[in-house]
Amino acid sequence: MASERWFYPIRESSSIKPNIVFILADDFGWNDIGYHGSFIKTPNLDRLASEGVKLENYYVQPICSPSRCQLMTGRYQIHYGLQHSVITSDRPHGLPLDEVTLPQKLKESGYSTYIVGKWHLGFFKEEYMPLRRGFDRFYGYLTGGEDYWTHRRPNLYAKDLTAYHGLDLRDQDLPVLDQNGTYSTNLFAHKAIEIILNHQQNKPMFLYLPFQAVHSPIEAPKEYIEKYKNAKNTLVRIYAAMVTAMDEAIGNVTNALIKTGMWNNTVLIFSTDNGARRNAGSNWPLRGWKSTLWEGGVRGVGFITSKLLKKGERKSDALIHISDWFPTLLRISGAAASNATKPLDGFDIWDTLSIGTPSPRSEILHNIDPLHREAAYSSVNSRYDDIFNTSVYAAIRSGHWKLLTGSQDLEGWKHRSTSGNHFEEAVDPPNRHLWLFNIRHDPQERTDLSDLYPDVVQDLLQKLATYNKTAIPPFWPPRDARANPALHGDLFGPWL
Repeated sequence: MASERWFYPIRESSSIKPNIVFILADDFGWNDIGYHGSFIKTPNLDRLASEGVKLENYYVQPICSPSRCQLMTGRYQIHYGLQHSVITSDRPHGLPLDEVTLPQKLKESGYSTYIVGKWHLGFFKEEYMPLRRGFDRFYGYLTGGEDYWTHRRPNLYAKDLTAYHGLDLRDQDLPVLDQNGTYSTNLFAHKAIEIILNHQQNKPMFLYLPFQAVHSPIEAPKEYIEKYKNAKNTLVRIYAAMVTAMDEAIGNVTNALIKTGMWNNTVLIFSTDNGARRNAGSNWPLRGWKSTLWEGGVRGVGFITSKLLKKGERKSDALIHISDWFPTLLRISGAAASNATKPLDGFDIWDTLSIGTPSPRSEILHNIDPLHREAAYSSVNSRYDDIFNTSVYAAIRSGHWKLLTGSQDLEGWKHRSTSGNHFEEAVDPPNRHLWLFNIRHDPQERTDLSDLYPDVVQDLLQKLATYNKTAIPPFWPPRDARANPALHGDLFGPWL
């Protein structure tokens, strides 16, 4: 449970609530940003991060929906049955309605609440749509990914030939039919700026800006691709262009905040939702990528910047998880986390961010997914199975230790340069189902210590078992043909 003891006020002698701008990139890797050594040009992100606090021990979830769920609720996904995969466009599921969301709480505290960009938290019924989950304004799309120009899903990049096709772009509850040919990064930045310029400043603002960038498909305007004409690899060149386009868009949004005079009373947070994909971005030097519980999938780029921080212009090694934003943002908004309807897994980290106190968090449950199992592992007999079934796909970070179990993809490392992607494959035995790493000393997860420290293994397995007792079963309903946009005017949206 997050601590509710507040040590320092947000601002001395002021009742003005800060504006909150939360920018979420999609599939943005650890090595995709300039200040982590990337060749990709991100001058706006680099500047904003240098003025604030760079979060260098910050964790997210390995795929889209779980990160967004935990941001919106401050609760681990095992506690509402979303521990398996993402929320899909053709299954009747979503973030459960009895989960209280961040915009709902901020709205109760007097905020105007806006979302521009990707939702991906369910839409099979009207009750699951953004406007019913706490947002006053919604401009964006509902599913997990689509074409950047046509705003249709899917296009030729889709591997699933049975996937449904349709338009996925809405303004409030109405389809947007006149933006075919407008690149989504520019479109969403333009709409965010429009909201900022028209916001009534007698009310605080919560602007949630989950960009489509840099999710697949790999598409970018020619003028940005031209910036990387010296790169030899086409995929790398276009991906870098996508990142730079997003960086410029974020610069334009922050300029609008400055122009309106809102910047001095704004807290801006930047985060990725998970690590980069194998084929595009880079998580170097971390192991693995999106959809894996290796560090490359779950250690995320993130920073906070604001003139309200007491100590900016620094790096923080404090252990932080995406679920911590819920109680933290409730605190700076003046809303009490104790009024949330269910126990939180996130912690109030404002003092850690603002003045550099130690993080109240000492461990992170990355996930426990009993549906993610393969036959090769289902019959494994481990000396630890009386504590926790090590064939179950799971991972936990506690202190400097990280334990992984189950059918982990044996992913390696990818270094990317302008000449292309260079892979180093892992050499783990194919039947391994248990790993222990000291992440402080081995952030690349190269040396498995499970045989050397059985007591640590037992302790972390016991922690997994304890968490598992609080989990509810994964909810993974079958595909529903009624979701087909062809039955709903060629538009993705509620079907029940």
